[in-house]
Amino acid sequence: MLNIKFEVNNQTYELEVDDSKRLLDILREDLGLTGTKEGCGVGECGACTVIMNGDAVNSCLILAAQVDGAKIETVENLDNDGVLNRLQKAFVENGAIQCGFCTPGMLMSAKALLDKNPHPTVAEIKDALEGNLCRCTGYVPIIKSVQLAAENKTDN
Repeated sequence: MLNIKFEVNNQTYELEVDDSKRLLDILREDLGLTGTKEGCGVGECGACTVIMNGDAVNSCLILAAQVDGAKIETVENLDNDGVLNRLQKAFVENGAIQCGFCTPGMLMSAKALLDKNPHPTVAEIKDALEGNLCRCTGYVPIIKSVQLAAENKTDN
């Protein structure tokens, strides 16, 4: 067992967890934050992407010991009291949400990009999203959504 202290969505947690537990499992099972999805479980699909210490990471690849002292942001932190943020609105407006399974990971990868680079090129958007798989949209609406969100700086 391992004692860890970390921050998720601006709230501090102290937990005792099995040292082989993954961040994905801590979020879903221990904290009840089920917006982060498990797709492949081996870091290939991006469905479990969260922001950890400012970087988009596959939470299925992060072990409990790596979480200690970290600052994590999940898809649950995007809206503001039920009001969608600019990325979420852009995804809805452009039809970038179909089955929705990849959406949390796509949103978090896009947010990590926009946090670091508020005016990305299409090539930079593609690079930031390259680890996220989507079987429904063909990626064009997703890329357009990130472009739209980058242009709309009026909210979070």
